Amino acid sequence: MKELSLKYIVREPNKQTENTSLLILLHGYGSNEEDLFSFATELPEDLLIVSARAPQSLGFGSYAWYTINSTANEGKFSDISEAKVARDLIATFIDEIQEKYHISPNKTFLLGFSQGTILSYAVALNYPEKVQKIIALSGYVNHELLPSNLESKDYSQLNFFISHGGVDQVIPVEWAKKAPLFLNELNIKHSYQEYPVGHGVAPKNFFDFKAWLEKQL
Repeated sequence: MKELSLKYIVREPNKQTENTSLLILLHGYGSNEEDLFSFATELPEDLLIVSARAPQSLGFGSYAWYTINSTANEGKFSDISEAKVARDLIATFIDEIQEKYHISPNKTFLLGFSQGTILSYAVALNYPEKVQKIIALSGYVNHELLPSNLESKDYSQLNFFISHGGVDQVIPVEWAKKAPLFLNELNIKHSYQEYPVGHGVAPKNFFDFKAWLEKQL
């Protein structure tokens, strides 16, 4: 079988049925596919869990979905052309995994952290027919990665669990707070939670998104 678009690791369910759901994990900048995969043992055993590795190597087991540049005047900014390539690469990868494991879009979850969340928003809002349930941890909506025809897309099946650390020192919580307002404008289902942590996933956050996920299964 041909090689898929992204390298990944997988935890298959004990027994796959027509009701099996797929959870795809997208790690943050400078991390790798092992990071979020540490959640796998705590999640429902009947889930098919796939953790993807970002395409850009930063060395020493660190990877990025796209470049984040720093300048003295402007601070940090994202390479939007690279981010769009990564967005579409993830969309292709979702198709490939769904085909390989015979999973439908309405049984597909996407969980991102930080840069992985920025791309999860972008994938869901550009390709709502591919993935419909998104867990968005410690990220924000980058409008430069969204389609120009938002109003004509069918977002009726989308549902987001959004969470952020109230003292996040990497991505300000103010950026995350804009997402629920934006999703409200598009009548997209979502829930938003904050936790008293920095740029990470608190235990309470994990249990809350786990409960949300189980409710959607």
